[in-house]
Amino acid sequence: MIGLSVAVGRFVEALFWAIFRVAGAVAGAVVLAVLVAVVAWIVIRRILRRR
Repeated sequence: MIGLSVAVGRFVEALFWAIFRVAGAVAGAVVLAVLVAVVAWIVIRRILRRR
């Protein structure tokens, strides 16, 4: 019974880390996309301002 409990605990922990990793990857992609958009917006604004 203790072995089963340990197995369930490890499974839940692995599941938690998998979800955490996916959430972290999604958050990282969103932050990267926002940074790229801000840089692009600044560059486009400067190009339009020079004309």
